[in-house]
Amino acid sequence: MAESTPQNWRATDDYLAETLVGHDAALEAALAAQRAAGLPEIEVAPVAGKLLNLLVRISGARRVLEIGTLGGYSTIWMAQAVGETGRVITVEADADNAAVARTSIDAAGVGDRVEIRVGRAADVLPTLVGGFDLVFIDADKESNTIYLDWAARLGHPGTIVVVDNVGRSGDIVDASSSDPMVVGTREALRMLGEDPRFDATALQTVGAKGWDGFALAVVV
Repeated sequence: MAESTPQNWRATDDYLAETLVGHDAALEAALAAQRAAGLPEIEVAPVAGKLLNLLVRISGARRVLEIGTLGGYSTIWMAQAVGETGRVITVEADADNAAVARTSIDAAGVGDRVEIRVGRAADVLPTLVGGFDLVFIDADKESNTIYLDWAARLGHPGTIVVVDNVGRSGDIVDASSSDPMVVGTREALRMLGEDPRFDATALQTVGAKGWDGFALAVVV
């Protein structure tokens, strides 16, 4: 039996991606552009991008909200899934990141489906019109509860909400942690468990992004 090590987690992730996800020139070009621009390598792994794509397709989502664009990698995954009549609104605080994302999204042939709103999400979200079918939260963890509140407000019964990076290498079990990302994640998980607007679960994962996880909720 293989040992549970970061090296083997990555090798298994690579195997799963090669076997089940395959290759997409537009997505790989988006990653290359992100690297060339010096953006942090914190985008979702290919298997997670495919999961987002499948969730959009399974749910029939046509209006998707993404909080945290980075270089547009996950945006493209979801834009490919909403179809020609669908729309993705993605919010990015950093104008330089948004510019990289815009170029990659347009090059992927889904630019007409994607609107990038530049600004702090806490400022942008109140300006949006509701009715989103799926919300993907992958921005600053300290503000996760703000984003969840707006996900419920801008969604409807049945809206899917995905919150990334909830595992934090297991640090979420440390109630004494002062790490703002851990504190923000714990508060988000507590909110998902206690707020009657949500019904949720979470999965911890290991893979190319290390030991982490995601929460999956539905607006009730």
